[in-house]
Amino acid sequence: MAQAFPLWVIIIDYGLGVVMWTLIGRTAMNMFQPENSDFFFMKAFVKLTDPLIRLWKPITPQFLLPPLVPLYVAWFFYLARFYLMPYLLGYSVMGMLSFPLEGEVAAGIYAIFNR
Repeated sequence: MAQAFPLWVIIIDYGLGVVMWTLIGRTAMNMFQPENSDFFFMKAFVKLTDPLIRLWKPITPQFLLPPLVPLYVAWFFYLARFYLMPYLLGYSVMGMLSFPLEGEVAAGIYAIFNR
């Protein structure tokens, strides 16, 4: 699977994925720990994600509860992976089947059933 994509695609997708899951992890940890907790992982999540949350602050709605703001920012990284990456790769399918893997699987299924 990795051989089918250029190295830059894998690096960008993995980077976006790590950032997205780190933001989601902060939201999940915040359900059990306060942001100023001494727990090592919570400190790491806060330290790694605070710069991104500050970057997105101008477009973050004020009505969002503070613990949900990292999830809101993670949504943008998900959108980049779901819509931007397939567009950059030249895939014509957008929406539900726009991840490259799912697009290839769907094309194979269509080829099998549309003979």
